[in-house]
Amino acid sequence: MPEPITINLNPVIPPLPKIEDKTKINVRYTLIIPYVSVHIYWNKEQGELIYEVEEPKLDENENSILKDLEKNIKELIDVNVVIEKTNEAMISHIEKSSRLLIDELGLKISEESYKKIFYYLFRDFVGLNEIEPIMRDYFIEDIECNGINTPVYIIHRVYRNMRTNVVYKSIDDLSSFIEKLAQRCGKYVSYANPLLDGSLPDGSRVNATYSIDITSRGPTFTIRKFTKIPWTPIQILDTGTLSPEMLAYFWILLENKSNILIAGGTASGKTTLLNAIAFFIPPEARVVSIEDTKELNLARENWLPSVARISIGTEKVGEVDLFSLLKNSFRQNPDYVIVGEVRGKEAFVLFQGMASGHSSIGTVHADSVDTLIKRLETPPIELSPTLVNVLDVVAIMTHAVVGKKESRKLREIVEIVNVDPDGVALTNTPFVWKAGEDVFYFKKDSKVFEKISKRSGVSLEHLYKDFELRARLLHEMCVKKIFDFVQTQKIINQYHKDPDAVLQAFGIVEKPMAS
Repeated sequence: MPEPITINLNPVIPPLPKIEDKTKINVRYTLIIPYVSVHIYWNKEQGELIYEVEEPKLDENENSILKDLEKNIKELIDVNVVIEKTNEAMISHIEKSSRLLIDELGLKISEESYKKIFYYLFRDFVGLNEIEPIMRDYFIEDIECNGINTPVYIIHRVYRNMRTNVVYKSIDDLSSFIEKLAQRCGKYVSYANPLLDGSLPDGSRVNATYSIDITSRGPTFTIRKFTKIPWTPIQILDTGTLSPEMLAYFWILLENKSNILIAGGTASGKTTLLNAIAFFIPPEARVVSIEDTKELNLARENWLPSVARISIGTEKVGEVDLFSLLKNSFRQNPDYVIVGEVRGKEAFVLFQGMASGHSSIGTVHADSVDTLIKRLETPPIELSPTLVNVLDVVAIMTHAVVGKKESRKLREIVEIVNVDPDGVALTNTPFVWKAGEDVFYFKKDSKVFEKISKRSGVSLEHLYKDFELRARLLHEMCVKKIFDFVQTQKIINQYHKDPDAVLQAFGIVEKPMAS
């Protein structure tokens, strides 16, 4: 009796070296044990980094057996049932079904060959076919397919944009895969309905086209991977996205229930920053989040996540939109409301909530405060400009190239001082990133700090001192490589309760702060 097959889908996340010279990059790490690794290296001929998925090689006989099994196994396996089971149950179910078929079909196969074939059965029936290994890579942010006969591209957390060795060569195969993506998202695509926008069971966001009429190279897809373990503020500090002072600023603002919008273009890091600064929300606070596609992942227990639901059919049966969710959220007694992306009539409800004292955080597509106000003023939002006055801060994220390396930067933090009825904003910019120097500057004249001081009765002197100490603490946490989200949240929560003890533990102060 052969031993049961085991597959480890969650190998230890390796520490990858940050190598500035792309031509020197040559790393390999495991994605699916014991079957799949990835090799990232500089290809001299192509003049670019390659992300090469290394899967088991099948000979002609093994390929033939695999095709026979795939042809017959569909009748034995209900994939919709299987994918709802645990990894162990999925593996066991496929193994029993495939071994049964091998006996019934009288196929002659060694145990070594069977194990390789079994991997492909698991990959294609339970996983996401050719891209399943990439989906298992912790470091992947985006997966992009531009059609047939062109490489799939990825965005890597450490090494950024790379082409892969995965290529779809058949329109039929790629169309079939888009149908599979739609099924996993609980959606439907067809030539009459060729656009797909949804979320996979793990939370990853999918956008795809089904028809060659829409995209000339055939069906396409983009997958924005969902990170199960949220990025901590210390991790994004370590990447150089922002400064310790910027994080300390957000910390004080969120502790004092300020209203913040994070603006920027697509994939500029808005949601990552949103997730990170949410660590600073006081531990006892109740948080309600509203999204159309699940992307938020907060490291807290007192959190009510809500996700919009699209309609069924043409009469919008069963639809629950952001507007409805947001209206309902304010009846759930939240201390903080988080909106994944502000883009429609829900903005009016959000800003009314801000005005009534509910601290709110959200993201929006805009590259400046002026652009943001214009978006809020015009359809479909149509917000009164004067209502924007309840907004305290706009943080603007951007894509940047620093030393020939792509990165994300918090370009500036802009405080809203006043917005007149014509939509003209008076602003103050305490923080700015200088691209040429790759340096973050703090002007030390925060108008929001002045507002907090008047509201709380805490002197500006004490507020700035606290701000300085928090910035030093965050810097020390980064130096000590404290990236674990549980440990990070614990330290931040401890500071909320006993700042002196935390500061002393990190050697920042020797005796308690003067009150």
